[in-house]
Amino acid sequence: MSSVEGKVVAITGASSGLGQATARLLAGRGAKVFLGARRTERLNAVVADIQRAGGQAGSRTVDVTKRAEVEAFIQAAVERFGRIDVVVNNAGVMAFAPLVKALVDEWDRMIDVNIKGVLYGIAATLPLFERQKSGHFVNLASVAGLKVRGGGAVYAGTKHAVRAISEGLRQEAGDGIRTTIISPGAVQSELPSGSSDPESAARVKELYEQTAIPADAVARAIAYAIEEPLDVDVNEIVLRPTVQEF
Repeated sequence: MSSVEGKVVAITGASSGLGQATARLLAGRGAKVFLGARRTERLNAVVADIQRAGGQAGSRTVDVTKRAEVEAFIQAAVERFGRIDVVVNNAGVMAFAPLVKALVDEWDRMIDVNIKGVLYGIAATLPLFERQKSGHFVNLASVAGLKVRGGGAVYAGTKHAVRAISEGLRQEAGDGIRTTIISPGAVQSELPSGSSDPESAARVKELYEQTAIPADAVARAIAYAIEEPLDVDVNEIVLRPTVQEF
């Protein structure tokens, strides 16, 4: 049987939003969480909160666009807790804008964080999981990885890529290694602030203000996938606000 209690869970993008909510929830259920993000002060604050509540947590500053930093983050988690059972590749950015605006810097940023960040997490952890003959990848995609909406072509492309990479990983990974894709709709986080295009940013902000559900909803979905017996691999969870059409 599997459960959250006692498992070591490394989480990127853990200083806010879905990552922070997941860290708090899993720590509250007895997991040992190791948090990574770029904002060191916010990471330290989350770790301190978890420890004050009786949980076990550690952290390391990491920029997931830098392979060496991701490798160092994973190694630090192993040094802190002795092993890793679950990696949550959560760090992500979302910048909606029509392609004609040619916001190439924002395209590059989404590709670097959303795709390369996941790949670097896999590259750093898969050899460890292979040696352990166990492990669980939880990769954050999006409903945009299922549907493409005008203004979101590049973001959707990155999330389609996460789903494709995760499915390939599921097929290639050794026995005992599980892979879960989490595809949320509008969830309260910092994602809506990612675009520099005023019109697109306003539309996304309006959508989130009207429909977004708390980040805890995604945290509970992640916990569900982890808690399943080890012979059960929950391959994908899609969750939206009840009122969200897209």
